[in-house]
Amino acid sequence: MKKLILRSLLALMVLGLALIVVSGCSKQEEKIKIGFNIPLTGDIPKVGEASKNAAEMLLADINGQGGLEVGGKKIPLEFFYEDNESKAESAVNVALKLIEQDGVVAIIGPNSSKQAVPAGGTCNDNRTPMVSPWSTNPDTTKNRPWVFRAAFLDPFQGPVAVNFATKQFKAKTAAVLFDISNDYSKGLAEIFKEVFEKKNGKESIVAFESHGTKDQDFSAQLTKIINSNPDFIFVPDNYNQVALIVKQARDLGYKGPFMGSDAWGSAELMKLCGDDCKGQFFSTHYAAAGAKGATKEFIDRYEAKYGETPDDVAALTWDATRLVLQAIQDAGSYSSDLKTERKAIRDSLSSIREFAGITGSMKFDSQGDPIKCAVVVRIDENGNFVFAESVCP
Repeated sequence: MKKLILRSLLALMVLGLALIVVSGCSKQEEKIKIGFNIPLTGDIPKVGEASKNAAEMLLADINGQGGLEVGGKKIPLEFFYEDNESKAESAVNVALKLIEQDGVVAIIGPNSSKQAVPAGGTCNDNRTPMVSPWSTNPDTTKNRPWVFRAAFLDPFQGPVAVNFATKQFKAKTAAVLFDISNDYSKGLAEIFKEVFEKKNGKESIVAFESHGTKDQDFSAQLTKIINSNPDFIFVPDNYNQVALIVKQARDLGYKGPFMGSDAWGSAELMKLCGDDCKGQFFSTHYAAAGAKGATKEFIDRYEAKYGETPDDVAALTWDATRLVLQAIQDAGSYSSDLKTERKAIRDSLSSIREFAGITGSMKFDSQGDPIKCAVVVRIDENGNFVFAESVCP
């Protein structure tokens, strides 16, 4: 009988200890969950890598200090990185997973407009704040009060490219080669054509050629372009396509200049393009060479950690993430209720009127779009992106 009582007492003690352990484990530490909808594979994996690198650097900074200070207390951050495979449909699925399964309070990305436009619709419909670091197509944020960005828009970038190229090359004619299936590339090409023709006349765009995202051979389009004898070629394409286009144009005998856009601005461009891209120009968000203050500090730290100079995507991801963190702090308190916190962040983002980013100071309009300067850079003989000109609204 005594043995039975003893066994019963021991069993109760073990059960009690188990309940204490389970109870302790089930009580999770409060964290601020932020999702990243980025292309880690697919056509532009370097874009996703740059975004993740910048985010990880910022995450280490904040959590190294005990978390983000909100309303007098520090709350750790938790970042969720999801691969959208550089595809529009995957970007939508990633957005839904981050919202519904991971329970994030905000999403950074997608970067490319091809993914950001459809994913922006998903985030807006699900009332979840989204900030795209790199998307420049107006449709990403248009009539979407839950969607914001850290980059300037193509209606601003287009005239920057036109005016600089006209002045730099003394150009009266131009040719354009763009990706017909990419919202960014197609939209910017059309804006460039409209502005250039307005400035130089109806027949001044002597060739307006398109290609598909997966195309590798551009010889047919480039032959037409070269035969039209343009003063320069405008290529608003992603860095991987640019490398192929420039090399093939040189192989076909084209010796003239190119003008590019911000999608050129990857650290991977020179690895793929080499000498063929040296001496060319493109519009972008910041120039690493000659940077000062907080921008230079970011660049130095990134180079020390990752062994390469951060491109505009990395810098813009830093700014986009900091915008969300500032919005959380500006709200004054943090709610564990997802709907409440998401709305508080959206309201705070829409109330930010000026932000000092490492890609420049920016003000925001009613669409959630920043009003900020653009930079034109030249690729020098060493393959560095060197400041050529700054253009402000």
